[in-house]
Amino acid sequence: MLDHPIAQVRNLRVEFETRNGTVVGVEDVSFEIAAGETVCIVGESGSGKSVSSLSLMRLVEFGGGEITGGELIFDRKDGTPIDLAKQPVGAMGEIRGNDIGMIFQEPMTALNPVFTIERQLTEGLLRHKNMSKEAARQRALELMKQVRIPEPERRLKQYPHELSGGMRQRVVIAIALACEPKILIADEPTTALDVTIQAEILSLINRLKEETGTSVMFITHDMAVVAQMADRVVVMYRGHKVEEGPVDQIFNNPQHDYTKALLAAVPKLGEMRGKTLPEPMKLVGRDGTGGGPIAGTEKVLLKVENLVTRFPVKGGFFRRTIANVHAVEDVSLTLNAGRTLSLVGESGCGKSTCGRSILRLVEPLSGKVELDGKDIMALSHRDLQKARLDMQMIFQDPFASLNPQMRLGVQVAEPLINYGVGNAQERTDRVAQLFDRVRLPRDFMRRYPHELSGGQRQRVAIARALALNPKLIIADEAVSALDVSVQAEVLNLMMELQQELGLSYLFISHDMAVVERVSHDVGVMYLGRVVEIGPRQAVFEDPRHPYTQALLKAVPIADPGMRKLARDLNFKPIPSPVHPVGHEPEPSVYTEVGPGHHVLVTDSGY
Repeated sequence: MLDHPIAQVRNLRVEFETRNGTVVGVEDVSFEIAAGETVCIVGESGSGKSVSSLSLMRLVEFGGGEITGGELIFDRKDGTPIDLAKQPVGAMGEIRGNDIGMIFQEPMTALNPVFTIERQLTEGLLRHKNMSKEAARQRALELMKQVRIPEPERRLKQYPHELSGGMRQRVVIAIALACEPKILIADEPTTALDVTIQAEILSLINRLKEETGTSVMFITHDMAVVAQMADRVVVMYRGHKVEEGPVDQIFNNPQHDYTKALLAAVPKLGEMRGKTLPEPMKLVGRDGTGGGPIAGTEKVLLKVENLVTRFPVKGGFFRRTIANVHAVEDVSLTLNAGRTLSLVGESGCGKSTCGRSILRLVEPLSGKVELDGKDIMALSHRDLQKARLDMQMIFQDPFASLNPQMRLGVQVAEPLINYGVGNAQERTDRVAQLFDRVRLPRDFMRRYPHELSGGQRQRVAIARALALNPKLIIADEAVSALDVSVQAEVLNLMMELQQELGLSYLFISHDMAVVERVSHDVGVMYLGRVVEIGPRQAVFEDPRHPYTQALLKAVPIADPGMRKLARDLNFKPIPSPVHPVGHEPEPSVYTEVGPGHHVLVTDSGY
């Protein structure tokens, strides 16, 4: 047992009332958190990890849950232990924010869009600390500096939508720390963030823990983050705790079968060293899929030359263009049939805009895009529609890209209807085959998107993209929001389809370990330009551009013995991509450092 547990969860049971009866979210879960300790609670979606944390804050009741058993013993700042499960609702208002702080997964929903950052930061201080407005403002400024937000004075006056994702998450951390809580609960705080911003946020939480002595309860499904952060690990599966122990023991000598399977399924950076071709991922509970390496062909399918995409910035009384966002700047790349080219980089580097520009979902300013010998840029609107038979897109968020009011079978059939493919019966048969192909039961055709899990929805999005037998699929962060096991299944499905159908993928991602596993070739983007491009093995094992080197250094590795130190992360702030009208950057000039391995020599600002 621990020396001084400041929080003890004993035999917790949480139930949810649904139309189909009572569902038990968490059953008989017990663990403790000591002063100054980081406890990571890991598991997949639906394992009960978030329910456990929300129970400690008693927020689970706002989501339809009820604590029906167990104790939540917590030592308040004055040292008196109380059972949070038995506290009246009014008393919890004094504990939330003051004694227990919380960092939520999605900062945009955790922050109020109509209040300034200053108002949201000072709210807790004014309530719990009885500070004057000026004292609260000074404390807010200190917190902004503590979480390393540049120009804190200016940021305080801004609204959440004016900040980037990483900045917003820092503000949420500052709000959680404002009243110096004894415990900080972090619920998947880095899931939606880039590898570099994730590395900074993790080192920030570690630094603040050391400086303030706050205990951290960290909820995540990313085992690499666990290896980076945890002192102790609690593994959850289907509402039960299946294993608990020090981080080294869990990683080096796991006892429970589920823990072993979860660790085996995690893609680790460097795992593909010495291999030239992509290989399927390992699956939770199964050794592999039987699919071998995917060779692809030497035939060029997609050729992009000097692609430029800019967005106008309007201003003034007449809404004139006063500047341009240089989203994609002089990008050239080649993708062979049956192969995967991955574009990696941070948010705002232009990788998604590049993918959309190739499909002309966003109109490029200039450049050449050739798909299977056809000049996409020269096509009229009608001809472009026909050309889209050969190119499809899988979006990041399947819930947003599927219509909530339409049955899934109808949505997968929609491309067939739009292009007049087959009669009603043939279309129904084709949709049924597609559901078989993405391994979904045929009765799911009658369901709606909200009735499926995230991984199942992404399979529907893949089925819809496959409906017209395309040659090229652009997958924009298609697996970034999925659990490790679901992610492995979806990626293996995509690779299997590539093997069978000869598909080519332009795979847009910021997850370097996944990219290393699935790619034939890799392009690294920074500030609208490709700074390095080449065979996957060359880019990962011999990175030449300073940005590629920094990016690979920031990736957390699922091994507690290889933790990143704050001094290892030497990121420069990203310059603004907004330039005045008439600004023409230099063209991209590359040097070939190996067969097919090109590095940008033009100054990219890094």
